Amino acid sequence: MKAPGYPEHEGLYDGRNEHDACGVGFVVHIKGKKSHDIVAKGIQLLVNLEHRGASGAEKNSGDGAGIITQIPHGFFLKKSTELGFTLPHPGEYGVGQLFLPKAESERKEIQKVFTRCVEESGQQILGWRLVPTDNSELGESVKRTEPSHYQVFIKRGKNAKDAESFERKLYVIRKYSERQIKESELPGNENFYVGSLSCRTIVYKGLFLSPQVMNYFPDLNDESYESA
Repeated sequence: MKAPGYPEHEGLYDGRNEHDACGVGFVVHIKGKKSHDIVAKGIQLLVNLEHRGASGAEKNSGDGAGIITQIPHGFFLKKSTELGFTLPHPGEYGVGQLFLPKAESERKEIQKVFTRCVEESGQQILGWRLVPTDNSELGESVKRTEPSHYQVFIKRGKNAKDAESFERKLYVIRKYSERQIKESELPGNENFYVGSLSCRTIVYKGLFLSPQVMNYFPDLNDESYESA
């Protein structure tokens, strides 16, 4: 079959060999034991995949990299206590990793719409957390589009009888809020994005080169941040 959009076969070149260049790797404890060591090894794997990413005109501007882990309950329990709210048991709450506008007025209006979407779905927001970041290694072109990174903690409602049904509710909230905000006329709505929203996993990502991820997100270097 001829691959569309590629040059004709010539010499050693064959369009059938064209494919996406993204790299992905997995680190897992076979018995499901959570530790920070697994997270650290996942980050090292990410660094080792730097050759599968791309940089822009600046050598320190990447086309995107990130890491997915299980929700680090112990870490979030500590952080939520510092912020003045308490998390229930794992599976009874979800965490959203959101991109929001930098401007406070724009961010608050978008948070109001997101909160309404959560409440209309029968769930409850427990609190918000500004994710600490360090952009000192990023190129200027990336900094110009850098969002505010926020985590939102959502308690499972009575209309979600278990973790499975709750996960489906969170998916609906994600899609519903994206549509409500993107189709609104709210200033800054183009800067809203849901990186992940789940009661099981969380994604830290952005326009990075893979070695930049761990330094941009200090959370990932905290010893209490654990995954299997």
